[in-house]
Amino acid sequence: MSSSPLALVGPPNTLPSPHRVRVAVSTPDPISREGVRSQLRRHPEVELCEGPGSADVALLIEDTLDEAAFTRLRRAVRSEGARGVLVAGTVREHELLDVIECGVRAVVWRREATAQRLVQAVVTAAKGDGDLPADLLGQLIGQVRRLHRGDEQPNVLSSFTKRELDVVRLVAEGFDTSEIATKLSYSERTVKNVMYGLTTRLHLRNRAHVVAYAVREGYI
Repeated sequence: MSSSPLALVGPPNTLPSPHRVRVAVSTPDPISREGVRSQLRRHPEVELCEGPGSADVALLIEDTLDEAAFTRLRRAVRSEGARGVLVAGTVREHELLDVIECGVRAVVWRREATAQRLVQAVVTAAKGDGDLPADLLGQLIGQVRRLHRGDEQPNVLSSFTKRELDVVRLVAEGFDTSEIATKLSYSERTVKNVMYGLTTRLHLRNRAHVVAYAVREGYI
């Protein structure tokens, strides 16, 4: 782990703490997960737990943000009720509002993810405050200004992304998962993730319920 950006450094601290933040670490890479856990374990502010369902903060590590990553974010933050801290290699400008909309309170660049930096983000998120890198904060301010000017449509909890709309329209036309994947040049897994993300985010029961919601709200 010494050569990895997530090879966290920092002296062990064994002082007792009466206010520990319960943290669940999640990542598709089990090596990174164990590396982060081993370093956070040294800090008295943090109590590690196994799942977001029992955590105050869900710390998620994602190299890039695809639909599967957003599904994991939504599940951890919305379904499980934890506050989110995202460690990411990159967040593109058009993904930033989606990240905030998922309920992420703090973002840490993977290249800057020292143990001290992660503990700072975790404690901040647990208090309900926000913690963004300066460059992302500048992007967010710019996007909010454009929203106020009416240059963009707000990305609120009930809105659909272009990808989601493309999938839902084809579902409404009666196409199955494999047909939708072929028409949109997606994998079947991506189509399933899109529908899962919608049903989870909007608290809907199934595909028919998603289509009915989209029709009722005027999206299709």
